[in-house]
Amino acid sequence: METVRPDTRADAPADRPAAAEKSAVYRAFWRKLDTALKTLEGDHDLVVTLDAILKTLLRDFHQELGIVAGRLYERVDGDFYVLRRWVGDNPPDRLGYRVPITYRAVQLLLERGLIILKESDPEFDASVEEPLGVSVFAAMTVGPEGRYILSFSIENDFDREKILYLLSAIQHVVGQKIGQQRLHSIMEEARRIQLSLLPKAPPVFHGYDVDGRSVPAEAVSGDLFDFLPISDRILGLAVADASGHGLPAALQARDVITGLRMGIAEHLKIVSTIERLNKVIHRSTLATRFVSLFYGELEKNGNFIYCSAGHPPALLFHEGGFQELGHGGLVLGPDPDARYERGYSRVEPGDTVVLYTDGITEATDAAGESFGVEGLKQAIARHAALGAKGLAARIFESVEAFSRRTRPLDDQTVVVVRRPAPA
Repeated sequence: METVRPDTRADAPADRPAAAEKSAVYRAFWRKLDTALKTLEGDHDLVVTLDAILKTLLRDFHQELGIVAGRLYERVDGDFYVLRRWVGDNPPDRLGYRVPITYRAVQLLLERGLIILKESDPEFDASVEEPLGVSVFAAMTVGPEGRYILSFSIENDFDREKILYLLSAIQHVVGQKIGQQRLHSIMEEARRIQLSLLPKAPPVFHGYDVDGRSVPAEAVSGDLFDFLPISDRILGLAVADASGHGLPAALQARDVITGLRMGIAEHLKIVSTIERLNKVIHRSTLATRFVSLFYGELEKNGNFIYCSAGHPPALLFHEGGFQELGHGGLVLGPDPDARYERGYSRVEPGDTVVLYTDGITEATDAAGESFGVEGLKQAIARHAALGAKGLAARIFESVEAFSRRTRPLDDQTVVVVRRPAPA
């Protein structure tokens, strides 16, 4: 059995390169390996990813490693490792071959993470290896709790120290690749969940033209918006922005929207709803973060009652001028006893209301100047004749042109409500 310490036996290969030269060779190998594996496409099925890694190693690194075949085993039922893939010349018809976890080589591998064995080693069991035609192999565990084993048939004449070092590098880079893939899968699942919370279509509400759009800075967003049909005569409008962005912010924004959906009712006062929601957010496991929220209830006659919990004021565009709708209170979360007040306005025929998050107004250009509320007002005034969807699109285009960024540095959300003027 071979350990990870340098080989000092008499039969070790002679004429090894000097330490500096050897280090240079190893660094070059690491860079080549990292580059090769970065180009591989991940797959939700880890077996598929590891199969691609095996093929890359056999194709691009067989000379450095002296490997002639590679195998992928997966642990099943806790008692066996099952052969899932074979890469290399003359593969035997052995997929599904089961290796008991009690095999001494497996036990040693689970203990050390990386081994080299040949027939003369006491842990080598010919009855297990001969059906696969294996006489010398190196193996490593990969994945959580050693779920997978990558095993390589190697040529008899090999440099043990070099092989162990290079296989250690492979184990590290493969582990990173798997970790990145798992994180990507988690983020993709979070993104799907978040998208499921967004409105599927604009609401139909007594001739009002309503639309919303959100652009995340990362795979998932700390911004969310929602349209809540409270009754036939009242439509709820919400925009939430959790501090930061990414997964923690997305989870907190989700809690706010879910809490609103569960808490609103036609005959409940808007302030009471916000104060209860604030207490819920304060008690959440993400209470160290905070969430701003603009929530309004639009009646079919144009009455608009709202509350802004630490959120940028909504903008009401009326007859060429703007009213900032900023009544409310603190952001949700930090203070469970925070008190809020409601605001009131009217949305007349021809008026437009724009709700937004600070990712819009705080977008910066190359000089560090912010788009600002004034920039947003100018975009609204310039395109006020458009429908809700068209106006929202023009706002995003204006911000993108100003910042010269196609991917924002912070999550950006816009909701537009227009009450068309009589024809």
